[in-house]
Amino acid sequence: MFISTPNHRPKARTRTQLLRIEHGRALVKSDLLASEEPLEIRLLASSGQVSKKVSEGAKTLAVTMRTPGHDFELAAGFLLAEGVIARREDIARIAYCTDPSEPQQYNIVNVELKTARLPDLAPLERHFYTTSACGVCGKAGLENLQRRYTPLKADWTVSSEVIAKLPTQLRAHQPLFAQTGGLHAAALFDQYGNLLALREDVGRHNALDKLLGWALLEYQLPLCEHMLLVSGRASYELAQKALAASIPLLCAISAPSSLAVELAREFNLTLIGFLRDSFNVYSGAERLDIGPSS
Repeated sequence: MFISTPNHRPKARTRTQLLRIEHGRALVKSDLLASEEPLEIRLLASSGQVSKKVSEGAKTLAVTMRTPGHDFELAAGFLLAEGVIARREDIARIAYCTDPSEPQQYNIVNVELKTARLPDLAPLERHFYTTSACGVCGKAGLENLQRRYTPLKADWTVSSEVIAKLPTQLRAHQPLFAQTGGLHAAALFDQYGNLLALREDVGRHNALDKLLGWALLEYQLPLCEHMLLVSGRASYELAQKALAASIPLLCAISAPSSLAVELAREFNLTLIGFLRDSFNVYSGAERLDIGPSS
């Protein structure tokens, strides 16, 4: 676990020395790396004191390895995607832990909910632990989602030309990826292909949680007239997070998983994979204006 100096915010990028071999010669160079540090998300019932210690009422909900930055959005988006909260008004405050005794002050986020008692987290069937490489494990399955969500409506269409241009916009607005080459991204577009927001992180699930947290905190939910593009593959977890925000169209630069396709078809989510100049449509083709098929 990475330990940061108290009262020092972790940075999104880190410079390191390396040895580069070119044509049989060893050269000492420096390089920028995407930072990876733990973020602990703690929940508090409404009390007016967000900086309480865990022993005074806060409960650790999740620990994830993330790229520092937009941490409040990450926490809010995670809570939304997991069904702990449903709207911005459910949150009283979000703050870093500022207890001087904590060595991880800017790696701990306290979320105070507008409730006198914390919700029962037992139905989630796990104690949350995530990493930057994989999503939250041990999902209860599609049956649980069926109790939380209904199929998405399909009352608008988008042209295939607009879809094909999304990756170019994604890459043009990835500043940390351009510097480090080591980050995933999640980007939100309107139905006309205009980029509205983008978040980067060493973990693809974190990047999407940051994006959903932005939408939640900015009172933009539900996102029923928007499109989502993720830089890697479309996993079940990413499809579930899109569903939690009512995003009806999910695009991925790489492949979808089998369970992501199953989820998409169950909830009428348009799912697109291998998005470059061309793309594959796995579900929800009725939202695409593509002309006659061959």
